[in-house]
Amino acid sequence: MSLKDHENDNENPERSFAGKDPIYLEEEGADDTASPDPAGFLPASPDLLASGSGVKTGPGEVGVSEGEPLSVAVEHADEALADRQSLEAKTTADGKSKREGKPLTRGQLVARRFFRSKTAVIGLVGFTLIVLFALLGPLVSPWDYRQVDSGAFLQGPSAKHWFGTGQTGRDLFAMTVQGLRKSLIIGLSVAAIQTFVAAIIGASAAYFGKTVDKVLLWFIDLLLVIPSFLLIAIITQKLGSGSASTGMLIVLLAGFGWMLTSRVVRSMTLSVINLDYVRAARYMSVPSRSIIGKHIIPNVSSYLIIDFTLGVVSAVMAETVLSYFGFGVQPPDTSLGVLLSEGQRMATSFPWTFLAPASVLVIMLISVNFMGDALRDAIDPSSKAGGQL
Repeated sequence: MSLKDHENDNENPERSFAGKDPIYLEEEGADDTASPDPAGFLPASPDLLASGSGVKTGPGEVGVSEGEPLSVAVEHADEALADRQSLEAKTTADGKSKREGKPLTRGQLVARRFFRSKTAVIGLVGFTLIVLFALLGPLVSPWDYRQVDSGAFLQGPSAKHWFGTGQTGRDLFAMTVQGLRKSLIIGLSVAAIQTFVAAIIGASAAYFGKTVDKVLLWFIDLLLVIPSFLLIAIITQKLGSGSASTGMLIVLLAGFGWMLTSRVVRSMTLSVINLDYVRAARYMSVPSRSIIGKHIIPNVSSYLIIDFTLGVVSAVMAETVLSYFGFGVQPPDTSLGVLLSEGQRMATSFPWTFLAPASVLVIMLISVNFMGDALRDAIDPSSKAGGQL
């Protein structure tokens, strides 16, 4: 089309194509944004179009290059549009394939949230080192915790005695390892027993209800008002030292530590027993122990896991306090509480006797607390502390 023909078209608005010419619309002041040019061209002047040239476009834009025929520019625009549509389709397909992948299990989601927390990783590393120290310590220690070095009483740390010696001449490294092992055994055992007992009694009270619920609640309230510390102190003091006293200490600590947890489990179970699949199992005459063990307790397992983690800390602290006052583990056996009790009297003059067991105890308790807090945030779907799933 020549420039003269184009001017004739503009003078004659009756021409069918004149009303659709973007240049004509621009000259007449019409709204050219309502139906944008599908080819993506920029408006050009009649002179440039008549000369077969266009406008230069910016980076990433599609338009008519200077000196390029209009038909070639249209072909280039069609190719760019096709490439863009192909890229969008590929991106959509990739996103859809990722969304349609195998979904993560609840355990994997909890693990992902757990390891996103820096405090959880610190706690896990610290607790792992503590456990390795307790397991491998006797293998690397040149001394037994009952062995006495008669020529080294209250000696400071040295190549012969890594943590120094105590008042009786025993190696503090070996005694700290043994005390840590004893405290870990007591803490883990007490936490496992009291969590199991609390889960069974709390779930049973809510499941059976009526008379069973009233009797169990009365028994729980009775145990809560009993002076447990005094009873544990009297019983362990009568048993003396040995494995029997340690076992009895575990039973007593667990026996007086499950009541509050059972009350929480009972409250959570009251909302679980009204779920459809639990009611269906009851109507189908499924045994009560199966319903409690397979349907109710798994629904409150998140709280039980957290309670077990924090129960380890409570049990270790209770054992430490009892042993500190002479009511827990009895010599010649040892625990972290016994070592703290012996070392605190000489903490100012012979600080190594107190710092070694105290440092191990602090690291263990901080690590377990970090893991417990991170585990609570990871299991709780409403918590944002562990990051989004």
